[in-house]
Amino acid sequence: MPLMAAYPSLFQPFPINGVTLPNRIVLPAMVTRLSGEDGVINSDIMDRYVRFAKGEPGLIVVEAMAVHTAKSGPLLRISTDEFKPGLTELAKRVHAAGPAKVVPQIIHFLKIARSGWRQMVGDLTKEDIREIVVAYGAAARRARECGYDGVELHMAHAYTLSSFLSAKNLRRDEYGGSLANRMRLAGEVITEVRRTVGRDFLLGVRFDGEECIKGGYSVPDSQAIALRMAQLTVDYVSISAGGKFEDAIHKPGAPLYPYTGYSGDRCMPGADYPDGLNVYIAAGIREWLRQHGFQTPVVATGKISNPAFAERILNEGKADLIGMARPLLADPDWPKKVREGRESAVIRCVYGNICKNLDENFKKVVCVLWPQGKLQAPESSDLEPPHWAAGATLTAQYKDGRVFLKWPAATDNEAVQGYSIYRRAKDEPERHIGSNKAHGYTDPDVSPGTVYRYRVQPYDLGGNRGEFTNEAAVEVPG
Repeated sequence: MPLMAAYPSLFQPFPINGVTLPNRIVLPAMVTRLSGEDGVINSDIMDRYVRFAKGEPGLIVVEAMAVHTAKSGPLLRISTDEFKPGLTELAKRVHAAGPAKVVPQIIHFLKIARSGWRQMVGDLTKEDIREIVVAYGAAARRARECGYDGVELHMAHAYTLSSFLSAKNLRRDEYGGSLANRMRLAGEVITEVRRTVGRDFLLGVRFDGEECIKGGYSVPDSQAIALRMAQLTVDYVSISAGGKFEDAIHKPGAPLYPYTGYSGDRCMPGADYPDGLNVYIAAGIREWLRQHGFQTPVVATGKISNPAFAERILNEGKADLIGMARPLLADPDWPKKVREGRESAVIRCVYGNICKNLDENFKKVVCVLWPQGKLQAPESSDLEPPHWAAGATLTAQYKDGRVFLKWPAATDNEAVQGYSIYRRAKDEPERHIGSNKAHGYTDPDVSPGTVYRYRVQPYDLGGNRGEFTNEAAVEVPG
């Protein structure tokens, strides 16, 4: 990695428990639905993570894999030694493809049914709880034996450990009710994993900084939870939010999907939410840890895709590492391009959450910005930008509360991947408002009495950008 880019903090190597990340960009775990029902690493999974590795993030967290044997559809598994060959090969290939370090995220989940029924923490016996603790330790041992750089424990969203941490955990024994009791299982799992893998193995935890449901916990509790994790020698905490069953919308005949309510929006904020929606949570947790003498790194996540914004978060001490999931799905080469000073070539995530919708419907997760029909993000070493074949005339028309844009097709020596749409108004700077493969775009977010000015720019498979169209202006009637 010979270049440092314009963002020295973001691309500064980051040492953590004997492992040095090449930069401070983290790819958080993302469900791909590429595995079969058997939970074995297959060629599609291999290709997805090798593609991420080629883009050179600092840390790759492989999607959640089950520590137990319950049926769960297309989900990876690390529950027995039979899965070790595929897991070993994945770690080997990711390491060979780029400088990133790689850890698997390991998870335990409770049972759910298509009727809407779900198993609750109060349904588990003490024997069940002990089996969970042992399963996490065994899974972490396999991660080390398979050549990974560490392991991340999934304690976020709607799953078992998160449900024990939840303020909704009303068990009447030592595993529920009070905050100390709600933290007990998480503490036992961390202790067992550390005992199993040793102190010299990277151990991270992903957990909710806020539950984002009525009656759920918020930052004061998550500060205490993070502090306890730091005391138990966790090497980093990755902060998420929401994703709970309590406000999930049940579709008849389908199992509950914990990202369909408001808490799901907070977990994966879409285009209608501000950038960095959850950064304040990570900042509050990090400040609390520092006040108590712990330097445990904190990962901030939640709609962070602009490198200048990421740099500012780091420089202001709001986080130590920056998690980018959907931006790296849209363009796995984001880190490499930005580091090399090719920020303009990044294929920008539009936060349309088509990927989220695919996951919800148990379909293979791809990005709407990829070429149609492709299962992996495109690769291209081409540096020649696209151009307009017969002029670049953009038209804009207001009708029925929306602005409709149209433009001609561009051409490229490889292929035009899409078009970026930019907008400015008198009281706002020009900003990227969307991307589209077609030769048109509808802007519904306009206000009466305002003049909007639009431009469109084509880009190709490598992210090379052609010339802008003319600027088209349209006045929204007052």
